[in-house]
This record gives sequence, C-alpha cells and structure tokens, in this order.
Amino acid sequence: MKPYRAPGWLPGGQAQTLWPLLIKPKPIPLRRERWETPDGDFIDVDHLDGPGESPLLVLFHGLEGSARSHYALSTAHACTRLGWRLALPHFRGCSGELNRRPRAYHSGDSAEIDWILRRLQRENAGHRVHAAGISLGGNALLKWAGEQQQAAAAVVTGVAGICAPLDLAACGHHLAKGFNRIYTRHFLDTLKARSAARLQHFPGLFDEMRMHRSRNLWDFDDAVTGPVHGFAGADDYWTRSSAKPWLRKIAVPALVINPRNDPFLPASALPGLPDVSASVRLEQPATGGHVGFVSGSFPGNLDWLPQRILHFFRTEIA
Repeated sequence: MKPYRAPGWLPGGQAQTLWPLLIKPKPIPLRRERWETPDGDFIDVDHLDGPGESPLLVLFHGLEGSARSHYALSTAHACTRLGWRLALPHFRGCSGELNRRPRAYHSGDSAEIDWILRRLQRENAGHRVHAAGISLGGNALLKWAGEQQQAAAAVVTGVAGICAPLDLAACGHHLAKGFNRIYTRHFLDTLKARSAARLQHFPGLFDEMRMHRSRNLWDFDDAVTGPVHGFAGADDYWTRSSAKPWLRKIAVPALVINPRNDPFLPASALPGLPDVSASVRLEQPATGGHVGFVSGSFPGNLDWLPQRILHFFRTEIA
C-alpha cells in the first residue's frame, strides 16, 4: 500500500486534524446492544452486521469519541463495501447516557479492553476477530496487547493503534501549548460537563472546585481522572497508562501509525525500532495530523485510514 501523502491544498497537521469535521461521512444504520459490566455498570456496543462467516473488526474510539466520530463512520462505510462486520464499543459514558458507577474510562483502561474483546471473541468463536483503536482507544489497546503478550493471540489476530498518545506526559504537555490549546478546551468542555453530572450522583467523588478550575489536561487528570480511577494524580496516571513501554512486549502482529505532524504528540516522543518488539510495524508518515488522513481532490475524503487498517488485517498478518 502506498504511503500516505497529504494533498497540496491541505497543509499542516492542524488543518488535517480539523478538516475531517467538515467532510464527515454520512451516518450509517447500526444495531445497538447494551452489555452489563461485571461491576454493575453498562456499556453500549454498536454493531454493523454482515455475513456470519465474515471477519469482525472491533474499533475502539478516542477521547470523548463515539460511533458517530468521523473515523468510526468512515470505517463503517469501508466495512460495508468489503462485507465485514464491525463492532464499535463505547467507553463508559460515551454513548449518550451517563454510566451508573463512579468510574468512567481512561487512556490506560486495558482491563475494560480485555473484558470487551474476550466477550466478542467468545461470541464469534471460529471467526477472525481483529482489533483497532483510535487515539485514546489505540493507547489502551496497545497497552493491553503488551500486557497480554502471547495470550493476546487467543483473542485477536492482531492489533492496530492509530494516532495513539503513546507517551501521555509528552502528549498532555504538548496540548497545553500554543494553538494546541484549542483541542484542550474542546475536551475540557465535555469532560467537565460529564464529570459535573457524575458528581450529582456521587457527591464528594472528587474536588469540584479543582475540576472547574482545570485549564489543561494535567489539571483535570490530577483532579478527576487520577483519583477516580485509583491513581495518585496526573503524573502517576500518565506514567502507568502510557502504552509506549509496552510496545516491546507485544507478541501479536501490530500496526502502529503516528503521523509526525500530529499536534497531539510531538515527533520527538515517537517510538523507534529499539522501543518495539519484532511483531510491531511502525508507520510514521510526515503528514496526517491527528486522525486526519484527508486524501483525494477537494474537498477530500476520509477513505485512506479505514483502507489502511483493513489492508493490514486482510493481507499483512499471518
């Protein structure tokens, strides 16, 4: 497959990141299924059904994403054309309804990834199950694969992580600088609103004033994400949840795509060959932004990323 090339009319990582919001694919009918979690909560999983013998692609979304995110829609359209089935699990609270338990989701939530994938594997026994993750979902998925090592092969054929914030500290501090702060403000608006609603059900869960005063992701994760999910604070959360240290332990075929102009993660923090196992294929194109990958003539399309993911699982793994 040819390496990604950004079209000349759409220069820069910021433009490539934001443009997909303007050319978002049309929605596609999906079947929603609610799963009860082992701890008495729930998640919603949206399914694109297809022939029962066809492979199943599981796609984990990014921070504050959902099955309505542009990359999820473009992947659903690509799976439809190929005749594949697709499962789009929503992390807790991301399907349009507040979850029941105090916890939400986070970048290192590999235990949730494990539970979801093992259930889908059991339900699709005898069929190929592939797993991909975007941004936060990619980080959690790659961390899971590294933790599981050879055991992951009993669950999935391989994994793909796209624009994963592999070094959460580098990502968090990078998003606090310059124009990148526009993404931080966007995330904080929705994270604060959802956290405030959760606090109505669980008074005292975290320091409400600190949450409202958060001006960057470190502030928010130190006040909310860390304490709610058992971390000592933002630094502890970022250190223990980053997937980068786990890449050298991955034993299943893995594709890790990180554009070098991704405004979320500086190129200096990207892994090199000494940081990964022989099972990991690193692709670090010069362009692509953060889950942008706009291609084609104006106004462009979002076909490149789902085609790259599907090509990997169809032809590049044993």
